[in-house]
Amino acid sequence: MKNIAIFGSSGAIGHAVAEQLSEENPDAAIHAFSRQEPHMKLRGVNYHCMDYQEEDAIEAAAASATSGKPLDMVIVATGLLHEKNMRPEKSLRELSAKKFQRLFEVNTVVPAMIAKHFLPRLNTDTTSFFGFLSARAGSISDNQMGGWYAYRAAKAALNMIIKNAAIEISRRNKKAVIVGLYPGMVDSELSKPFQRGVPAEKIFSPSFSTQKLISVMASLTPEQSGRFFDWDGQEVLP
Repeated sequence: MKNIAIFGSSGAIGHAVAEQLSEENPDAAIHAFSRQEPHMKLRGVNYHCMDYQEEDAIEAAAASATSGKPLDMVIVATGLLHEKNMRPEKSLRELSAKKFQRLFEVNTVVPAMIAKHFLPRLNTDTTSFFGFLSARAGSISDNQMGGWYAYRAAKAALNMIIKNAAIEISRRNKKAVIVGLYPGMVDSELSKPFQRGVPAEKIFSPSFSTQKLISVMASLTPEQSGRFFDWDGQEVLP
C-alpha cells in the first residue's frame, strides 16, 4: 500500500492502527487525523489536527491526502459512547434529544461526511479498503439486551450508511472493499466504565484488536463490500 488515511488517530484504537500500518507499510504515506494532538506520535506518520464537524476541513483533508495519488486504505476509528455528563441509557425515561443529537453527530454524521469526501478518492486500479469502526450494539438482529438507545441507534444508522455507500461506490469502483468492523471490547477510555464483570480474556488490548481487524479487512474481496465483520472475521448481520 502506498497511501493510507486514518481518522481518530489520537484514540487507543486509532493509534494502534497507525502503528500497525506504519510497521507493515514502511514506504507508505500515512495520514493520521484527529481532533487533538496525539499523546504519542509515530515516526513517518503525517499527523493533522482537524475539526470533524467542519465539512470544509474534511474536504480539504481529502484533497491534501490524495495529492498526487489515490488512497489504498482508509480506516475511520472515531466514535463516542459516553462523556462527562452523559452515560448510555438503561431505560426509556433516560432518553433525551440532546443525547441523541450528540451521539448521532459523532457516530453517524461525521463518518458519513468522511465517506462523502474520501470514498471517491479510493484507488480504482488495485483493491482498496475502507473500514469504519462500528459496534455489535448497532446490530438490530444481535440486540438481546436492550438499553443504550442513542448509541445503538447511531451505530445502526452508520451501518446503513456503510451499506449504501458500498452499493454506490461499486458502480464506478469495482475493486473497492467498504465494510463495518467490530473491534470487540477494547481496553480504552470508551469501554472502561463497562468492563466490570467481563472476563479478562474478552477485553482486548488495542494492538491485539487492531492486528485482527487489519488482517480481516485485508482478507476480504470486493464481493464482500457493504458487510460487517467482527474482530475474528465472523460476519455480523445488521
